[in-house]
Amino acid sequence: MTLKNYRDLRVWRTGMDLVEEVYRASRRFPKHEMYGLMGQMQHASVSIPSNIAEGYTRQHRKEYLQHLSMAQTSLAELDTQLEIAKRMAYLSSDEHASISKHVVSLSKQLYTLRRSLSTDSPRDS
Repeated sequence: MTLKNYRDLRVWRTGMDLVEEVYRASRRFPKHEMYGLMGQMQHASVSIPSNIAEGYTRQHRKEYLQHLSMAQTSLAELDTQLEIAKRMAYLSSDEHASISKHVVSLSKQLYTLRRSLSTDSPRDS
């Protein structure tokens, strides 16, 4: 399969699915969390596919890798926030487990893509 743009990347599509899941789950958070944990989780989740897309469009491989690293960082941030939401009983154990599965899957995909880009012959210096 030839990639035409970032939308063809499985890792980007998985990131978009995660955003939807986070938004659906966080809608049920208490109103007082709208600008707190809810907003932080939504921001972190949106940052993941956004950084994948931005990195893909960069001219240099080093920049692409940097954006994938930022996506991985946002994913770790989201994972921490999900744990907080579970501990605060804003998410049920089932909701947390479902979203966490996607986080783990996406983390593996990002790691694999980063490793592949790091070991391939460089696009540039």
